[in-house]
Amino acid sequence: MLTRIARAAVGRPRLVVAVALLLMVLCGAIGATVHSHMKSGGFVTDDLESVQASLYLSEHFPGSEPNFVLTVTAEDGPDSPAAKAAAETAIAKLKAHPDEVSGVQSYWDARPDLRQALRSTDGQRALILASIEGDDAELPERASKLSEEIQIDGPVTIRAGGLGATFADINTQISKDLIIAEAIAIPVTGLLLALVFGSVVAAALPVAIGLFAIAAALGILRVLTSLTDVSIFALNMTTALGLALAIDYSLFIVSRYREELTAGATPTAAVIRSIQTAGRTVVYSALVVALSLSALLVFPQYFFKSFAYAGIAVVAAATAAAVIVLPALLILVGDRINAGDLRGPLRKVFRRPPRVEKAPQQTFWYRLVVAVMKRPLPIALATTAFLLLLGSPFLGVQFGYPDDRALPAEVASRQVGDILRTEFDADLASSATVVLPEFRGAPADLDAYARELSKVPDVPAVLSSAAVYRNGLRIAAGIPEMSDPQAGAYLSVGTRLDPYSDAGAAQIDALRAVEAPSEVLITGPAALNQDSVTAITGKLPLAGALIAITTLILLFLFTGSVVLPVKALALNMLSLAATFGAMVWIFQEGNLAGLLGFTATGTLNLAMPILMFSLAFGASMDYEVFLLSRIREEWLAGPKTTAGNTEAVAMGVARTGRIFTAAALLMSIVFLGVASSGVSMMKLFGLGCALAVISDATVIRGLLAPALMRMMGRWNWWAPKPLVKLHNRFGLDESEEPAPPSRPAAPQLDKASV
Repeated sequence: MLTRIARAAVGRPRLVVAVALLLMVLCGAIGATVHSHMKSGGFVTDDLESVQASLYLSEHFPGSEPNFVLTVTAEDGPDSPAAKAAAETAIAKLKAHPDEVSGVQSYWDARPDLRQALRSTDGQRALILASIEGDDAELPERASKLSEEIQIDGPVTIRAGGLGATFADINTQISKDLIIAEAIAIPVTGLLLALVFGSVVAAALPVAIGLFAIAAALGILRVLTSLTDVSIFALNMTTALGLALAIDYSLFIVSRYREELTAGATPTAAVIRSIQTAGRTVVYSALVVALSLSALLVFPQYFFKSFAYAGIAVVAAATAAAVIVLPALLILVGDRINAGDLRGPLRKVFRRPPRVEKAPQQTFWYRLVVAVMKRPLPIALATTAFLLLLGSPFLGVQFGYPDDRALPAEVASRQVGDILRTEFDADLASSATVVLPEFRGAPADLDAYARELSKVPDVPAVLSSAAVYRNGLRIAAGIPEMSDPQAGAYLSVGTRLDPYSDAGAAQIDALRAVEAPSEVLITGPAALNQDSVTAITGKLPLAGALIAITTLILLFLFTGSVVLPVKALALNMLSLAATFGAMVWIFQEGNLAGLLGFTATGTLNLAMPILMFSLAFGASMDYEVFLLSRIREEWLAGPKTTAGNTEAVAMGVARTGRIFTAAALLMSIVFLGVASSGVSMMKLFGLGCALAVISDATVIRGLLAPALMRMMGRWNWWAPKPLVKLHNRFGLDESEEPAPPSRPAAPQLDKASV
């Protein structure tokens, strides 16, 4: 099939390129506004207790859960005429949107006995609270418009925060970061490709395919937003993935094409053979990456599903571009693939001798692998111990829901969050809300329940319709609006704790343990975090099993061995464990917080390791497939002995080592572009994927994999006889149809193609 595709592209290269350009422009135009159609949430589902509680409050007690917080700061304090006038103007603007905003309350119109809770401890600031209605798409959009309308600077400063403003700022930051990341990644990768290939023309081809993949990614995402909910976080990942894979796949195909040309093949023959070999490996690699991402479909949250949909579509676009568009470009370029050689002039500038092509046996990678395979056991043990040591911090991982601390310190919603956490007796944005939807009891029952809740450690106050309590003591009259004879009642439980910490989770457990007068639902950041982590971790075994099973099957069909797939799976898990350990050390413990510019919260967003695993696992298998392809090619061509296996491993690594290094460097640059984001979870994702790719292409492929393959010897290629028959029947092999071996063999095609 790939041979037919290659021949079709070779036969009509200009038509293929023209269609590709048209699709690129069309997809780019469609996807130009994709960010405005994406959503910020998607971490939870409606069946969670905390979400059900929020839905109940929204329906029966609108405005009871403030998600929009305004801080009003004045030099003369909030009681000054200027502060009061500015606050009244802001309140009027909020109330001018009755269909979108409810539950507006503030320091200036609160009851005297409750007013102090809305004033900072230093007396410089006071709060305005409101609830913005809307789903994950409407909330940030409405919050953004209100923030622009209300925020002011001057003698009186008003800043917007809370959940709604945080989501809006995250959307804005990610869209801005995407432009910067691409502006960094594309020119840098182009320059490195020129240095790797030593040719401007050869380097331009992967960049062209990468641009096509980015445009396709944006167009695909825009179409998906009209069909289902798509997370804004998928924007950076899919464009980065499209660029990285397109360059990766193009790099291997172009390298094989140049290799075939050097061996004496015509451009037509070289293109066809490149697609038969490297193109086949690209398709297998794409299948592995796509299946790794498809495991995200087992999670009910649309955050994960959107990554799966978009990721699979982008992988398909990058693969199609590599095996359809790239052959057409190669045949149009022909012998000019080596034009624009930069290495010669650069060597003259730096006074280096002319570059001499080395035989595989003379390369650094061949010598390294041969040295490794002379001492396979100690090197395997030392490398494994090193990776396990790097992964050890992951044993202490703590997961938390993302909040405003994911944003840079200069962003308004982050500033408001810092103020709420440090300058108020209770963080009003972190309060827990206890809902009693079926409560029909006496006020005395509710009063007793509120009293007991206030005795839970680190609860500064409990508000209810019966009374306001602190440490079991009544300190103020109740708020009648917090109960209704038909709808039940709710209580607001303040906290001094970080809702995403272990202490915050323990506090929620303590609140749940208090005997209630009726059915209880608890919501708020701590409860939401606890519920979402439990829901996500419950699906992890199924997702992991699907990835493992599909990977083992694909690699068996690729190699015909049952040993190599197991080895590949074990090495990838080891590599990822080391990466996750490094991420805990950096982002959870905050060891490089100052250098990287983020705020450590003592937790990791659970979604990011899952996404990193799916993507980095696929990328690791990407390299594994390419490496095994060349090793298997050498094994099939050589003696089926232990020495033959050793030589096949050395030659396979030698022929791909330089390409692997370049591919890993290029892919890591793309991910490091994502890591330049101001949103800490995107920073974690980008840096984690970059480290995983680099460690996999160096430590794993250069040391551990050769050592293990040397120790296993001929057993690398073993499979039970029934499976051998199965592979002979269903396994995919390279087409052995001979391509024209020399230039005179196909003069008409060669002439026509040029």
